Amino acid sequence: MLGVILLVSALVSAQAVPADVVQGADEKQSVRHKQFNNGLRIARDGYYSESHLVTTSDGYILELVRIPNKRFQFLNNPFAPKKPVVFLMHGLQGSSISYITLGARRSLGPKTYNLADAGFDVWMGNARGVINSRNHVSLNPDNPKDAQKFFDYSFEDIATKDLPTMIDYVLQRTKQDKLHYVGHSQGGTAFLVLNSLLPKYNDKFISADILAGVGYQDHFPTDIVKSIAKATDFLYNFAVRRGFLEIGIRFNQQIVGQSLDFDDSEALSSNTEVTLALQSLRSFLDGLLMLGRLEVLGEASVKQFAHYGQNIKDKSFRRWDYGPVENLRKYGRFQPPQYDLRLVTVDLTMHYAMSDILLSEKDVLNMAAVIPNAKVRKVARDSFGHMDFIISNDSKELVTDYVVNELKKRYE
Repeated sequence: MLGVILLVSALVSAQAVPADVVQGADEKQSVRHKQFNNGLRIARDGYYSESHLVTTSDGYILELVRIPNKRFQFLNNPFAPKKPVVFLMHGLQGSSISYITLGARRSLGPKTYNLADAGFDVWMGNARGVINSRNHVSLNPDNPKDAQKFFDYSFEDIATKDLPTMIDYVLQRTKQDKLHYVGHSQGGTAFLVLNSLLPKYNDKFISADILAGVGYQDHFPTDIVKSIAKATDFLYNFAVRRGFLEIGIRFNQQIVGQSLDFDDSEALSSNTEVTLALQSLRSFLDGLLMLGRLEVLGEASVKQFAHYGQNIKDKSFRRWDYGPVENLRKYGRFQPPQYDLRLVTVDLTMHYAMSDILLSEKDVLNMAAVIPNAKVRKVARDSFGHMDFIISNDSKELVTDYVVNELKKRYE
């Protein structure tokens, strides 16, 4: 749904510029696209890193970035005891760059680096479609013949295919049985979906810190998105027919520049909800054009946004809605099943912010009431927002220090 795509993209994206190709350390698949050089950026901050490529069960090639040592320690000691592992997962249109882009002394960069300095083996994931994981064993996302199949994924695919592949690889590589998880925004969504649909993965996590993890959406806080979300399915199908399958660095300008031809007879509808959604989208596009070219950390499929849009529209947290007939075939029921958060048994801390435009405090509290081992933590600044977990200068004091200290307590 392009309305939600464009709005959320503008609201939650941060800026970064792709650099050289990062070579995989373990699998030698060719990588088609220029990528952000995590290793160079991390080395500039004084840390040794590794890049690992893994392949999912459906053929997506994903990059994992590892920071195994403290600052200025560039050699691994093969006789050193195993370190506890922390896995960091980014949000929608983020990537591993989200955790390092501001450097060693600011924002969530210190979470990555502080964890390494505290003696943890730090790994950062990249979901399918983002800047360093926009590759596949057989599909070329830039080829129109492949693109529709390549981008046919939502956050559930990230949860049930990308995360298991990355988690299992990290545990195998580090010879560990369990790890700690930190996920921001969609990184939190994916964690909840993974452990509800594949409950056996609960046993692979020691603990989890979810930062503004979106799940329940009964009280979605942003009116313009709610308005657009009412026409999610219409707008999503309209976007796919127009060939808008992806949103990201190279595509924002194209979409905004074309602004969609809303005078097309296909887009004109007597449906009041569609009409209001199109009016909201027109207004938003006019405002977005004034922002100029928007660069974001990573690409994402339109379907990812549309899945959130369906849940906002339906005030639910459930699987992709194919429509009654296809739902019956796929799920054995006319409506898509809810994600059962009672099955998430990990020791979980849900961090939330009072000025979050994408997640309501009520929804966080309602989720925590269902998840057996969940507790909530409100960030101690009322003006703290959704992306402040990543980009705010005081996120270290308000979020990072708490997470690091709580993890360290487990090993004292």
